[in-house]
Amino acid sequence: MAMLLRKVWESVSTRSTSSNSTSTVNSMDRFDQMMMYVQTASTGEFDRIPLDIFIQILKILGPKESAKLSSVCKSWKFIVSDNRLWIYFLQNQHEPWDSTFFAETHLRSGPLRTFPNSVPELSFMSIYGQRAQVPGAIIIDGGSGYCKFGWSKYSAPSGRSATFLEFGNIESPMYSRLRHFFSTIYTRMQVKTSTQPIIVSIPICHYDDTESDKAARTQLKDAIHSALFDMNVPAVCAVNQAVLALFAARKVSGIVVNIGFNQTSIVPILYGKVMHQVGVEVVGIGAFKLTGFLKEQMQQKNIYFGSLYTVRTLKENLCYVALDYEAELSKDTSASFQIASEGCFTLSEERFKTGEILFQPHIAGVRAMGLQNAVALCMEHCQDAELMVDDSWYKTVVLAGGSACLPGLAERLEKEVCGLLPPCMNNGIRVLPPPYGVDSAWYGAKLIGNLSSFPTSWCVMKKQFRHRSRRKFMW
Repeated sequence: MAMLLRKVWESVSTRSTSSNSTSTVNSMDRFDQMMMYVQTASTGEFDRIPLDIFIQILKILGPKESAKLSSVCKSWKFIVSDNRLWIYFLQNQHEPWDSTFFAETHLRSGPLRTFPNSVPELSFMSIYGQRAQVPGAIIIDGGSGYCKFGWSKYSAPSGRSATFLEFGNIESPMYSRLRHFFSTIYTRMQVKTSTQPIIVSIPICHYDDTESDKAARTQLKDAIHSALFDMNVPAVCAVNQAVLALFAARKVSGIVVNIGFNQTSIVPILYGKVMHQVGVEVVGIGAFKLTGFLKEQMQQKNIYFGSLYTVRTLKENLCYVALDYEAELSKDTSASFQIASEGCFTLSEERFKTGEILFQPHIAGVRAMGLQNAVALCMEHCQDAELMVDDSWYKTVVLAGGSACLPGLAERLEKEVCGLLPPCMNNGIRVLPPPYGVDSAWYGAKLIGNLSSFPTSWCVMKKQFRHRSRRKFMW
């Protein structure tokens, strides 16, 4: 290591001695505190290395060797521990830096915390070391349509399966279905249950703030924990699916519009907690209805297709949401898509009529509230609840679910909601498309699984759960 430092120093010494005084002054301006330490150092020839060059050397050496240099002397320890250096190392990892920064500053302390307005003081050198030692986690996002599973250390889910409800006999008890579901996933991943913590997304269900719905939510969460702990999983983190989708967008508060398989849920979330007391709005149109409506339109035009899978593929590749529906009707919107073994399909107005039923359900013969009305109603309830002095927490809307990826949906929804609300409320409203497409909730879980404080800050351990269960039984 010393030889490498000397070689690098020799290659830059000529340049550093011939540099003008202006560059030297600029260097001192950037590292005033560090220079105080360097001037009192006693490291021989290394004292002559300009600080900006020294930082470059550390970047070349990498995190492991740089950490070792902190033991040379106090001045080097001060320089090596500089947050800017370790932010550079974190930026060169697989995770996007903005996601890493969000996770470590907002999620590190665990769930359901009220976060301060200012960013806490953090040592990114310590965070880097802790993240390197995190065991990672198995992530299972059991969506209403498709289940995504994989390792938190991987860049994307490693597998997908059919809907959550297709695992096990629907008539069997919840515990049995969950046990069968998790066993199936572990078998497909070919991993032992006892090796890794697990992060599970909790389906968006039992919406109301009634005692019966509260009990149902608790029962579901307890059943998830019981099934997994009985399979010898060491630690379990169960988080609401909408909350995970919000985390993926690097937000802790906002409204998540989740277009599920059978229905669409509008979920208000404050500091990572679903505000059931405000109210979760539900619209009776989901991905299945969108696909079914496109199928009906194709049948009316005598367009032959082999299966519903073909229709869904066309929906995903050709359909979009028009910013102005009436204006779109007068345009030529024909487009084609080739499907292997099926041939080429051409759609025209079906492309934007399919997504339009989210805003005008009556087009498909559905008696339901339009999506824009449900979101506006949710915002009005958020304002009336007066949970925060600052009402901006609910003005960020994050879309989630496969059908939420339809091009133009975010822009149209923002336009419609702003048009429904009074000027005093519609200022600052933003609608964000799914940050990671159909896998947004999975990526939200990935942020948790790679935290420097994971699993202790987020997971329930088997011993904790058993102790809590015994106390409930005694009472």
